[in-house]
Amino acid sequence: MLVADRVIAIAIMALSAYFMWHATALPIGWNGVTGGPGGGAFPFWLSLVMLLSAAGVLLRSLMQAPSSQHFFDSQMLRSVIAVVVALFVTIALIPVVGAYVAIPLFIFWYIRIYGGHAWVLTTSLVIGTPVFLFFFFEVTLKILLPKGVTEPLFFPLYAMFF
Repeated sequence: MLVADRVIAIAIMALSAYFMWHATALPIGWNGVTGGPGGGAFPFWLSLVMLLSAAGVLLRSLMQAPSSQHFFDSQMLRSVIAVVVALFVTIALIPVVGAYVAIPLFIFWYIRIYGGHAWVLTTSLVIGTPVFLFFFFEVTLKILLPKGVTEPLFFPLYAMFF
């Protein structure tokens, strides 16, 4: 397992560095003209957090004693495949039903069906996540997320906030 942790951590660190490099094509600091963050700020800082998190996983795995476990056992491989397939389905649904439907569906599947967590946690995340995403991206950052067929439902909200 330590080998898998190290390989994946290094891959995520490389991908994060690549994202950070591309994000610098846009301003990553505070934009005095618009009074908000530059276009590259969110991808850059999110990638930095991702890089630091992966570095923590790598450091933790380097400090542990070597084990005789396999790179991936069959149970873990099935879990990884299930989540990857669910992510691909979610990404395919976003242009059709929108991010505010596809993401809560994924969260419902992952938390309740796959993870078996309680209804209180599942319901709060399934409802709270799209509400947070709407206010964070659309109201605060003025970044419109894809809505697909649900876009007419957002017209009253646009009238209130814009």
